[in-house]
Amino acid sequence: MSLYSFISGIFILFKAALSTVACIILLLLVISLILLLYCKYLYSKKHKNQQRRITTVGIFHPYCNAGGGGERVLWAVVKALQTKYSNIHIAIYTGDLDADPISIINRVKRVFGFEIDPKIEFIYLHKRKWVEASMYPYFTLIGQSLGSVWLGVEAMNNLLPDIYLDTMGYAFTYPLFKYIGGCRVGSYTHYPTISTDMLHHVYKRIASHNNRRIIARNPFLSAAKLLYYKLFAMLYGWTGSTAELIMVNSTWTEEHINAIWKCPLKTHKIYPPCDILHLVNLPILNNDNNIRIVSVCQFRPEKGHPLMLRALYELRTLMDEAAWEKVRLVFIGSCRNSDDESLVKDMQDLAKHLALDENVEFKINLPYSELISEMQQGMIGIHAMWNEHFGISVVESMAAGLIMVAHDSGGPKADIIETRNDSLNGFLAKDAEEYAQIILKIINMTPEERNAIQISARASVDRFSSEHFEEEFIRAMEPFFRQKQE
Repeated sequence: MSLYSFISGIFILFKAALSTVACIILLLLVISLILLLYCKYLYSKKHKNQQRRITTVGIFHPYCNAGGGGERVLWAVVKALQTKYSNIHIAIYTGDLDADPISIINRVKRVFGFEIDPKIEFIYLHKRKWVEASMYPYFTLIGQSLGSVWLGVEAMNNLLPDIYLDTMGYAFTYPLFKYIGGCRVGSYTHYPTISTDMLHHVYKRIASHNNRRIIARNPFLSAAKLLYYKLFAMLYGWTGSTAELIMVNSTWTEEHINAIWKCPLKTHKIYPPCDILHLVNLPILNNDNNIRIVSVCQFRPEKGHPLMLRALYELRTLMDEAAWEKVRLVFIGSCRNSDDESLVKDMQDLAKHLALDENVEFKINLPYSELISEMQQGMIGIHAMWNEHFGISVVESMAAGLIMVAHDSGGPKADIIETRNDSLNGFLAKDAEEYAQIILKIINMTPEERNAIQISARASVDRFSSEHFEEEFIRAMEPFFRQKQE
């Protein structure tokens, strides 16, 4: 056999294999299209059969019984809708299988102080584990996103609403509810699933909580991860852009969402609701003999608890023993699951390792009344999350009279804290040493100097009130209801 014949044979086989692969891909696309059209037909039929005289709003929040800032937004949304539209039906998709509706409503009152009409339907989802990060040790972003689609299918099968509102940031569910379910889709995004900062960290090979050191050190792994992130960002951008109404919680989030979703004309910045009116009128009870540094944030890996402990360790080196004995760092936050509880245990172990355990307290899942009491007795507030999307606890700590020291990034830097001398209402820091120096500076201030900052901080938080949130949210949502009524 000549070389030419051999090469020709190989070429023919290659063409045949390529044609076969192309045919298989085409066949799969055709089958997928048929399945999508069939699903569309089924859900259109379901929508037609369940024609209601009142509008149904389905709110997708699989962790509705957690006690964080995202849940405060959820229940403020419910409260605003119930106040404005008394004749609508509200359903909440939740994965909190161990909580009955009455206990959820009671927890809302206890944790957030919201009075919610109990006429809410809770749609219990059994597939929430598919959006847990622990299910995906690798390729977590795409795993959780596809898991949210599976969870969305379960939600849609249980109840197909007229208006679908996602308040947790599961953008991959939007095309499902819009194109298959025929719903009008709105979103309130707290934090983009992927941001340009995350892409920058991978590109620059900077180690962080979402870019492990072993990957950051390897140029080939970094290049592969960058490609993965870019492809995911493209897909995330398309799914997010399918929402008809996009609400974001801060300038930082707005910039990143506009960069990836590329639809600024339907994007509205609406600051999340903060308990301002009550907190700004509280008496401040702290004194120089009891220096309490209060951290109010959920126990999550990204919240920066180790940085706060390292800052306290640095602070100890700057103070004499008598002054140090007056210092207490109080961690206040909620735990959703065993992962969060493990994080608390890790932080307790780290505090012991740094010989800080006598000066550190952990208070988990506090009732609202006790949280208020802790903030009143504190002198300084501390928050250490890098690129915190907004910072409800930062605002509420300032309103309660705490002098805030937050990370020099994200929402606290862009929207909340002003560090100019003529309008100083708090402080920003980047590392443990800077946190420690600022905290010591606050401790050494005169009561008059601290009081001036507290007054400025309380005066600056009006724009973050729950009342302002409700007004802006209803204004953004109004076109959905107006068209339904017409």
